[in-house]
Amino acid sequence: MKTRPPNLLGAVVREYFTDHLPRLRGTNPHTIHSYRDSLVLLLRFLSTRQKRPITQLDLGDLDPPGILAFLSYLERERKNTVATRNVRLSAIHALFRFVATRNPEHLNLAQRVLGIPFKRAPQRTIDYLEREEIESVLKAVDQTAAKGARNYTLLVTMFNTGTRVQEIADLRVCDLQLTKPFQVRLFGKGKKERYCPLWPQTAAVLRAFLKERNLDVRSEARLFLNHRGRPLTRFGIRYILAGCLDRASQKVPSLRKKRLHPHSLRHSTAVALLKSGADLSTISHYLGHASPTTTNRYAKVDLEMKRKAIAQVKPVPCRLRTPWSKDSTILAWLESL
Repeated sequence: MKTRPPNLLGAVVREYFTDHLPRLRGTNPHTIHSYRDSLVLLLRFLSTRQKRPITQLDLGDLDPPGILAFLSYLERERKNTVATRNVRLSAIHALFRFVATRNPEHLNLAQRVLGIPFKRAPQRTIDYLEREEIESVLKAVDQTAAKGARNYTLLVTMFNTGTRVQEIADLRVCDLQLTKPFQVRLFGKGKKERYCPLWPQTAAVLRAFLKERNLDVRSEARLFLNHRGRPLTRFGIRYILAGCLDRASQKVPSLRKKRLHPHSLRHSTAVALLKSGADLSTISHYLGHASPTTTNRYAKVDLEMKRKAIAQVKPVPCRLRTPWSKDSTILAWLESL
């Protein structure tokens, strides 16, 4: 009687998530959770597709045909965008790069999976808030409400610093310096630390908020909490912003035409810096971009800056085309073009 070969999938997944990512790579917990969610979706899909429980799936079942079917399922049935589809594929690629080093006998499978290409996603225009729109959003915060001071302080700080939503959710009280020079310490992707200056007005708002919460500046507590006393999540921040945008759009109709979310505040800060004359290198460091290429996209988003630029260029001489009339022959009209 033939003995069944040991199931590698469970061992690979366990070592990958409990040792390789957190200990050897020092991967951010949020990235680990994203990888985990992608793998859970894939395993559930393959289990349904092959009509076998997940416990009976093996490493060889994660083959290119199954993964391609999974990617198609994400777009067609779950209605995910191409960007989300590529994020899921990136997580699968990361797992199989680990498989290639841990189990070289499965190198062929790993190479075939790694050969699955990312899908080109359509480049959408960047939506951001103009200064007047930012002011309208801040005015829409009901500061008399129970969490009004928190919401106002949160949005003011995000507009000032251009933080990623997770960076502001992770912000601790001790990361603030509310004496001159006013600044805040942020931890971005890859646990990269950077400092952002604060306007005196923002520092004053933050001091008032700390006083209201009776917090010491040396406290390591999270700065922004939800109604349960737990740190605000990305989804909580999105909910707060959506409410303010909804109220602000009643007075500023232009907000309804834009697809806005917490990252739009980051875009707004970048464009404001660009309009003020800051160079792209400075903006890149301010926002904590790993590559200046990411920052370059802001150079082409502001239409007003484009209009000013073209207005400074001497127009080339243009000759108007001669309009066709009944009195001209077709050949004479064509020759005049």
